[in-house]
Amino acid sequence: MSSLLARIHSGPAKMEGGGGNGGGLAVNNKQRAMVPNKSRGEFTRNQRKDSEGLSESPDLEFEYADTDKWAAELSELYSYTEGPEFSFNRKCFEEEFRTHVCDRKWTELDAPHHRAHAMRLLDGLEVTAREKRLKVARAILYMVQGTFGECSSEAEVQHWMRYNTFLLLEVGTFSALVELLNMEIDNSAACSSAVRKPAISLADSTDLRVLLNIMYLMVETIQQDDPADMAEWRVIRETFRAELGSPLYNNEPIAVMLFGMVTKFCSGHAPHFPMKKVLLLLWKSILFTLGGFEQLQTIKVQKREKLDLPPLPEDSIRVIRSMRAASPPASASDLIEQQQKRARREHKALIKQDNLDAFNEKDPYKADDSREDEDDNDDNDNSIEAETFPLERDEVMPPPIPHPPSERVSFPKGLPWAPKVREKDIENFLESSRSKFIGYTLGSDTDTVVGLPRPIHESIKTLKQHKYVSIAELQIVKEEEFQKTPLSGGEEEVEMCATELLYQGILPTLPQYMIALLKILLAAAPTSKAKTDSINILADVLPEEMPTTVLQSMKLGVDVNRHKEIIVKAISAILMLLLKHFKLNHIYQFEYMAQHLVFANCIPLILKFFNQNIMSYITAKNSISVLDFPYCVVHELPELTAESLEAGDNNQFCWRNLFSCINLLRILNKLTKWKHSRTMMLVVFKSAPILKRALKVKQAMMQLYVLKLLKVQTKYLGRQWRKSNMKTMSAIYQKVRHRLNDDWAYGNDLDARPWDFQAEECALRANIERFNSRRYDKNQSNPDFLPVDNCLQSVLGQRVDLPEDFQMNYDLWLEREVFSKPISWEELLQ
Repeated sequence: MSSLLARIHSGPAKMEGGGGNGGGLAVNNKQRAMVPNKSRGEFTRNQRKDSEGLSESPDLEFEYADTDKWAAELSELYSYTEGPEFSFNRKCFEEEFRTHVCDRKWTELDAPHHRAHAMRLLDGLEVTAREKRLKVARAILYMVQGTFGECSSEAEVQHWMRYNTFLLLEVGTFSALVELLNMEIDNSAACSSAVRKPAISLADSTDLRVLLNIMYLMVETIQQDDPADMAEWRVIRETFRAELGSPLYNNEPIAVMLFGMVTKFCSGHAPHFPMKKVLLLLWKSILFTLGGFEQLQTIKVQKREKLDLPPLPEDSIRVIRSMRAASPPASASDLIEQQQKRARREHKALIKQDNLDAFNEKDPYKADDSREDEDDNDDNDNSIEAETFPLERDEVMPPPIPHPPSERVSFPKGLPWAPKVREKDIENFLESSRSKFIGYTLGSDTDTVVGLPRPIHESIKTLKQHKYVSIAELQIVKEEEFQKTPLSGGEEEVEMCATELLYQGILPTLPQYMIALLKILLAAAPTSKAKTDSINILADVLPEEMPTTVLQSMKLGVDVNRHKEIIVKAISAILMLLLKHFKLNHIYQFEYMAQHLVFANCIPLILKFFNQNIMSYITAKNSISVLDFPYCVVHELPELTAESLEAGDNNQFCWRNLFSCINLLRILNKLTKWKHSRTMMLVVFKSAPILKRALKVKQAMMQLYVLKLLKVQTKYLGRQWRKSNMKTMSAIYQKVRHRLNDDWAYGNDLDARPWDFQAEECALRANIERFNSRRYDKNQSNPDFLPVDNCLQSVLGQRVDLPEDFQMNYDLWLEREVFSKPISWEELLQ
């Protein structure tokens, strides 16, 4: 058993789709190759072509959203090991139901009978007997699972899930569940028992799993907005959203309680906590209470209107969805092969070496151009391979051959993004222009252009047309004013929205929360090796009895891989949502969280995650669709075989893995944007080749964020790197937003110089601490800024609480301090 556990713990590095050596728990590569699987053979051929640099993988039809489809999100809550518990939940419900109701079915009763039985089950949660309470909880779980025993289709199950969930929420079930969850968290007996156990399995977390399953299904079901919902349900949904985000449960938002579970698990005091379910519930609670990316965009537009800022130049969500993927750059072996072909052609043509040298000097990027190669002309039009810089086209490319209108290919007009300019960029441009042409500077004055040439006037006009002032810049200026004038600045009006309440709740222990999330992410990453000191995240997937057959081992191997992928998905979504919402609420809330992520080594962790065969990770088939809920409870299950497990599903890619990769890239962008010290971390950790390999995934949104990360470090990578990666440079120019006056491609920017980057982080940290102290630390305010009462009447009229010993010895004090001491009344009155 110990050897099998070790093999399971080794994770995706030893299983399919994990970026490792391939093979399952009990099936090696030779056995895998013997399986007659047409789709697997096609993937192998595509992979071989990819490794040769031919880049023939198809575009991935992936649409980024807050979550996957509802059915997929429901199925990911359960591990396949939990399959037998569905029938157990049904049995518990039917026993309770038959005791109080006749032989009629739940779906045949009317609403008053439904409500009466829901109230009876709620009363059953209050009993002291643990076994009885668990049985009632299982009956409630069967209700939120849609009373599937009386349904004949998945759509019918989902209909009864919605009905039963709103019914249970209306009678107050969720509050009772939160209280029971608090009891289980504080259950020291269960914690100490789990700590002493050498191997933890599903049985150790039964009570917690039942409660978390009910809560997750309720949150996930209620947040699904259906236009056909009754008006009463809409009111219940909005009330529930407000309650989840406010400190009603245990005087804190529900997310703070779940964060506490995460840190307790990582500290080793509660190794039996089912961490996947905790993280999924935490993610959906944050998503429901704070809002997803569509709501973020709406809040951003409203805030800009409120601050009298110009509207956003475009809707970033729509722009990204309309973008097309590009073919990845050719590999080194492919480039060498192309150069050899060119050399043979040049030798046949007997071109003089001098002319060849002169031609290469004129066009330094020609060695990378693949247009001459007949074998490589089948790339699509917006391919990275087929890109050249606009300035070079007129010099080295022949004039285009005119075509009739009917044959003309339609190219997208212009670039996808409107260019942006910061106020700082305009100041720097004017300062350098004044120094060059006049010999003086005016600091932050961006209006005076006296003495500057006419072209500089035009440049400044263009820059100002594209000037973009962010909400964050105004927040920083406002915070500086509060710090400079603490008395005359007035009291800040803080809107107590859900984001603000959550930040106040997690502020005292936010660093520990970030470290805990990254620890679990590290343990779930496919590139992580099994170590004795790493945390065990498989407590809610491993069965009590380990598998004894090859088929059981393969099924458990798929389950473990899927389990880890879902954990990565949840953590990446949690971090992304929190960063986005905190940044919109106040920039220093975002910076506080981001800085602690950087201090906890988030940047190298994400790079380590991507240092794998990313195509294998995205196309991994770690799922068994016939075992997914709700399919498995309404259909007869076919007999599983090794061949069917090997084949997996027919999907082109794994939605959750591509979603996780995009989220992690977005987090990396958030952490490094405008931070030169963190950009240098990308360079030091040699992220460029890792990120370039990620460009093999032909999905526009993922490529965009990879190119953004390459763009910010291009100036640090040196001329030789830029020269040999011109196709990537061209893709950056085509797809990433332009910042006018940004010398990203040439390395002439002043910010590219190796300043003392530690000072940058220290200054930022000082600003964050001042913000948190001023806004949230009301107890330790500066005594110099407190108002002083100078009125004699009010000072003498204040009630002073005297200690008991003073009151008992009051006569003695009077004798010693008053009567026995002479008082010169004349001097006192003067």
